[in-house]
Amino acid sequence: MDWLKELVFSESAAHSIMLLAVTIALGIQLGKIKIFNISLGITWILFVGIFLSHFGFGVEAGILNFVKEFGLILFVYSIGLQVGPGFFSSLKSGGLRLNMLAVSVVLLGALTTYVIHLVTRTDLTTMVGVLSGAVTNTPGLGAAQQTYNDITGMNESDIALGYAVAYPLGVIGIILVPYLIKKICRIDVDKEQTSQMTVQKHVETIKLHILVQNQCVIGRKLSDIVKNFKSALIVSRIRRIDGTVGVADDDTVLQIGDVLRVITTKDNEDAVVMLLGKKCDTKDEEWETPNHDLVSRRIVVTKPELNGVRIGSLNIRALYGVNITRINRNGIELVATRDLQLQMGDRVTLVGSEDKIRKVATLLGNSMKRLDTPNLIPIFLGIFLGVLVGSVPIAFPGLPQEVKLGLAGGPLIVAILMGRFGPYYKIVTFTTTSANMMIREIGISLFLAAVGLGAGKEFVSTLLNGGYMWVIYGLIITIVPLLAVGIFARKKYKMDYYSLCGLIAGSTTDPPALAFANSQSPTDAPSVAYATVYPLTMFLRVLTAQILIIISFA
Repeated sequence: MDWLKELVFSESAAHSIMLLAVTIALGIQLGKIKIFNISLGITWILFVGIFLSHFGFGVEAGILNFVKEFGLILFVYSIGLQVGPGFFSSLKSGGLRLNMLAVSVVLLGALTTYVIHLVTRTDLTTMVGVLSGAVTNTPGLGAAQQTYNDITGMNESDIALGYAVAYPLGVIGIILVPYLIKKICRIDVDKEQTSQMTVQKHVETIKLHILVQNQCVIGRKLSDIVKNFKSALIVSRIRRIDGTVGVADDDTVLQIGDVLRVITTKDNEDAVVMLLGKKCDTKDEEWETPNHDLVSRRIVVTKPELNGVRIGSLNIRALYGVNITRINRNGIELVATRDLQLQMGDRVTLVGSEDKIRKVATLLGNSMKRLDTPNLIPIFLGIFLGVLVGSVPIAFPGLPQEVKLGLAGGPLIVAILMGRFGPYYKIVTFTTTSANMMIREIGISLFLAAVGLGAGKEFVSTLLNGGYMWVIYGLIITIVPLLAVGIFARKKYKMDYYSLCGLIAGSTTDPPALAFANSQSPTDAPSVAYATVYPLTMFLRVLTAQILIIISFA
């Protein structure tokens, strides 16, 4: 049995892999436990690693450091690819306000951390770990550890210990804050639900049947009419007064009594009806006349060369007599305007004859097998560029040392840029949702296991020798900034309660808080707010952690 003893207690590669695997498997299993409907999720991996490390199970330092950094890169890069396409558009109008509020939360958290450091004389490097745990931000922990290592050439275990001690109550505190805001601001949840459901109806894509009656549009081409609308508008079919049905194109001339099938957004409905005539209840069978063969089909874009191509440049309606009416992208329905850029994985709704739709399907790809094939070059190219960008020193006025985006910030920024602008340069960044989640979960699991196995030897002694106070400091850092900004957002901007919950979860990059908010909300308002502020918040959490570490050496 010497081989088994060597496997369990040596520092070989096999031992390291086995220990990491056991740590992750046990942590994920324990993460299924819920207390008062709250779970720490995969953060249990961290505590299992601390437990095993406390009892003498360890991994060689070089291997542990590699696993930690590579796991962190995989985690933040997969997040960046997912949120990149919608990040810049989210900065418009209300998104800009949400991000400014999230920035306020981050800065107040850093200020609160520094004040506690001054008042209690607790080492600032330790307080950075407490800050990362209090706001449940793992990349911030990674950035702080890397910055400390860059400056001293050593690892500081107290950073990870502060994170581990503050994390559990951090999760609970983030979920508790919305309840406090609800009580303080006297929010009527039932009224908020009704309001949110009304707002949700106004942003959805709808299908209308319009009877043409307005004399002002009679004899005019459809293209001349559609351009009057700023909002998206597609006319997919036209039913003439004699009962004939056909595909509507730009040169279609409207006549009195025509019935149009229109795809548009809910907030555009009144304007469309007012201009064209009136709504009518045309049954589906009325479009099924003996002399037409129109059908509606959904086709998947799977040709890489179409990534980033505008719909209008394909001239599908003119060349094939087929209309593209809608695009389903990551579960979101979009009206297929001429300027909308196609992306790999888009599900396109086509209207036309069967034989012509087959030709368009060949043009677009429509091969699910292609989507199952991973595009690894953009992933590893992006990681390479991310590490490169993260290693560039940036000088900030007033700081004694240059700041680097690091192995958390660099890949995150590059992933956001590639996710957003990759299609412009024919770079296919598409990954299926399941593949993205797999990369993300593997990355964060490796990181947490490595952190736990590296910090466990000193965890209990630290907690008993005054580390319990870090729990209190962490709770203050969690609640004070969130409560202050949350009440301000509600009082000043009248922000609805469920978007506020998403803002709170997003400004702390806390998935459990988002899951809890979604379980309470009748709409996806929490998810929208969370996704809007997440990228900028993640970047600032990484940056502020590094700055605080640098200040500690000033």
